[in-house]
Amino acid sequence: MGVGRRPGAAALATAGAVLFSSVSVFPASPALSASRTAAAAPAAVAPATATAASGTAFPGTGSSGAVSPGAAFPGTGSSGGAAYGGSGFAAPGKTLKLGAKGAAVKVLQGRLAALGYAPGRIDGRYGGATLAAVWAFQKVNGIRPTSTVARRTWTALDAPRAPRVLVGNGKPTRVEVDLARQVMVLYVGGTVKLISHTSSGSGIAYCETATWQGRTQRFCGNARTPTGDYKTTWRRDGWHVSYLGQLYNPIFFNGGIAFHGALSVPLAPASHGCVRLPMHVAEVLPGLLGTGVPVHVRGRFVR
Repeated sequence: MGVGRRPGAAALATAGAVLFSSVSVFPASPALSASRTAAAAPAAVAPATATAASGTAFPGTGSSGAVSPGAAFPGTGSSGGAAYGGSGFAAPGKTLKLGAKGAAVKVLQGRLAALGYAPGRIDGRYGGATLAAVWAFQKVNGIRPTSTVARRTWTALDAPRAPRVLVGNGKPTRVEVDLARQVMVLYVGGTVKLISHTSSGSGIAYCETATWQGRTQRFCGNARTPTGDYKTTWRRDGWHVSYLGQLYNPIFFNGGIAFHGALSVPLAPASHGCVRLPMHVAEVLPGLLGTGVPVHVRGRFVR
């Protein structure tokens, strides 16, 4: 590609190059340290059979002690936004901040996991993975996202809203990306399997110089995540290097635009166009999301 020319769609993995923010939501952990240096794919994860006792963020339905996210939000025919009751959940009522430890944090993590969010290991430690799940939950429930879990968030956890359905006549198994809320929802068999915080294209034009295919080149484009209806296509395990950065476990769905893990997933859109996911979500998503699955991207983020 010549200097100053935009790359073609086939090469375009721009969407997800890592843009580091001043504050990372992923504090050091053994899993993250491994992901930073992993050259190969992580070990296979089987969320559908993991139990809450194992510390997984994705309790399934096939083993003892597991809770199904689909039980929280049955079906996809509703308009979303309505609370459901009868959960038996008892909020501790204790204000929690990032870095907190203890039983109340474990209750928070267990509740988020049961609702289909991804709080990381259910270990009573409020770290970056749990923060990303809190953000996703707050956004779905109309709460301004913050690291503090206080009365309003606890109340919403007691009577949570279902994610807003973007495609009412969508396939039972599909992905919906809400650009306005910066949330991704994976439906499997008509029920919510996973809800994740995301960071999509910043919408800002860019020109960056990088060494690609042995030559120093300049790449220009518009960091936008296009709305529309797509399907998942090819993928890569582990770190995939593009000319604008690295993508972890990318699953492509629109040319070079992919879902992928990143070390920085801020609240505002910040990618070149891809849909960034927290690293712990990107580790398990390939086991949940197959090829040829519909992906619906809707909305617009307002800064």
